[in-house]
Amino acid sequence: MRHNKAINHLGRQSGHRKALLANMACSLIAHKRITTTVAKAKALKSYVEPLITKSKEDTTHSRRVVFSYLKDKNAVTELFRTIAPKIADRPGGYTRVLHVGFRQGDAAEMALIELVDFNEAALASAPKVAKKTTRRSRAKKAEEAPAAEAPKEEAAE
Repeated sequence: MRHNKAINHLGRQSGHRKALLANMACSLIAHKRITTTVAKAKALKSYVEPLITKSKEDTTHSRRVVFSYLKDKNAVTELFRTIAPKIADRPGGYTRVLHVGFRQGDAAEMALIELVDFNEAALASAPKVAKKTTRRSRAKKAEEAPAAEAPKEEAAE
């Protein structure tokens, strides 16, 4: 029984699973979005997000730690040079998993996993709206203040 075992083993032994996730993470970093099964996308999300967080601090140690997971010099360079500066102010949630339907051959549920800050279409279509500071209505106070001033002005005339 696998009670309280959080990791999805993906039907693979640990060495194969680590290699699979490392290769998928390198592809995600290189292409900014990849299509895979939902289970692999969710496993990849929990694998790559700590690496992206680690890349915010550009030190030799953090580069070596990330390289020990990815094992691809080009992916590490891309992560630290282009991705890290763009996500520097984001506190987490660097990836997005979108369900895209079912695969033709075996009807596996497919998903698109992408880096959030690199989707130009979503960034362009999202309107920038001024966020309200409170949920309470302030219209009554705004209406009462001019109404209170108006009788004073009439009385003064």
